[in-house]
Amino acid sequence: MIPTGHQTPAGAQSGAPTARGDRPVLELDNVTLDLGGRTILRDTSFVVNQGEFIGVLGPNGAGKTTLMRAVLGLVPAVGGAIRVLGQTVERGNASIGYMPQTRSALAGRRVRGRDLVAMAADGHRWGLPHADAKTRTDVDRVLELVGGTTLSKRPLSELSGGERQRLLLAQCLLGNPKLLLLDEPLISLDPHHQKSVVELVRRVQQELGIAVLFSAHELNPLLNSIDRVLYLGSGVAALGTVDEVITRPVLSRLYGSPIDVMRVNGRIFVMSGGVEVEKHDHDHEHDEDGGHTHSHSHSHSHPDPHDSRDGHTHDV
Repeated sequence: MIPTGHQTPAGAQSGAPTARGDRPVLELDNVTLDLGGRTILRDTSFVVNQGEFIGVLGPNGAGKTTLMRAVLGLVPAVGGAIRVLGQTVERGNASIGYMPQTRSALAGRRVRGRDLVAMAADGHRWGLPHADAKTRTDVDRVLELVGGTTLSKRPLSELSGGERQRLLLAQCLLGNPKLLLLDEPLISLDPHHQKSVVELVRRVQQELGIAVLFSAHELNPLLNSIDRVLYLGSGVAALGTVDEVITRPVLSRLYGSPIDVMRVNGRIFVMSGGVEVEKHDHDHEHDEDGGHTHSHSHSHSHPDPHDSRDGHTHDV
């Protein structure tokens, strides 16, 4: 496991990341991130390699969204360096695909799914009615990749939340990015659609050999797909396998309070004071009710809210 930050999680051992590809895709070197006068990450270092699927977890306000925005060059690091494919981060990096947590309400629109995907190729206008052949080919490619070719012919108002997430993933894949940042893509989806989305992301990630950072409010939907867990909390990060990170000493340090870990029938339950630490402030909405969607642009200029909630409900 890779313990990072000024405070080292209890029981952690230093070591090198397990290389799954030829080179690092994302590197944080002694990075400190502040937001609103609060330290989100402190002296944090870790490496994500080509072909890795990383689950990003942590309490509310731990900095999951802030970390992704920093990788996009939207939140400057107070100290240290962030590199993507060996280059210092900058806005509009075409090697990164991004699905933000807060999305515009598109559920009621009569816009075709294909137009939703195509708009990501040009963030300045809706759709691509006069797109060139190369762009049309790329849109066709990503729709086929996510199994969304048929869906794309229908208006968004006729699609379930899970089907819209499939098209949003296609948006992120335009231009062949090497790193995907998916911020809470499971919000508002029921367990069945959560499973489908995770399995789809895993299949695409393995087929393309790219790296994925997939943030979530709970671990269990990701258990059978992720390679490692990046757990954030108290200005510290811990990166390692599920068995290395999801332990009583590590999580107690990250949460700043005593935490117990129970494993029952292939599921993991994180407990605090006899109460399951869950995402109670993000109750599932019925998938048919529309869910959360967004309009994505590879220009990465979204004014997404910062991950700076101060609620006491945690979200493993």
